[in-house]
Amino acid sequence: MANYTNQLPSGLRIPLDLLMKLMNGIIIASGTIMALTFFFVVIFRYGFRADLFAYEEWLMTIAFWMFFMASAVASHDRAHINADILGTLIKDPKLIWWRSILVEVIELCIVVVVAYWGFLMCQEEFNTYPNWQSTIALKIPFLVPRIGIFLGFLMMAIYTALHLYLLLSNGPKTQQQPALQDAL
Repeated sequence: MANYTNQLPSGLRIPLDLLMKLMNGIIIASGTIMALTFFFVVIFRYGFRADLFAYEEWLMTIAFWMFFMASAVASHDRAHINADILGTLIKDPKLIWWRSILVEVIELCIVVVVAYWGFLMCQEEFNTYPNWQSTIALKIPFLVPRIGIFLGFLMMAIYTALHLYLLLSNGPKTQQQPALQDAL
């Protein structure tokens, strides 16, 4: 895991580092809650012949938050699955850099559009207040997981823009300088 925020001014670095800690905390807490919930479901079901009421509803909400925060962290770390055959064929550092720029621009365009759709999804929920859609048993508003979806895509857009900025500011790799695109 590489942290490229140290190449940014402290005005950007500090909030981004805090957001990364917050997202990691959400991921850890979500995973712990999910594991404990499944543990107690088994204990209740097979130990006491009882059912844990509507646990699917809160687990689904937690799963959305966990998935999209983890996606944002993976976007920061450049840890998404990548089927990059072209990257292994190109040897010229300048072409590798241009290819990386093109990939980042395309990715940024896509993730900004999807983040905007996430915003519209949340806006639609806000506009229907007080008649929010909610889960059947626990009445958890659909807005709760939708905010997690929007924030996940927003953070993915921010980290993609960050990578593009660093690629542009660092320029193509030279023999003495390790390339950002290789580390990504």
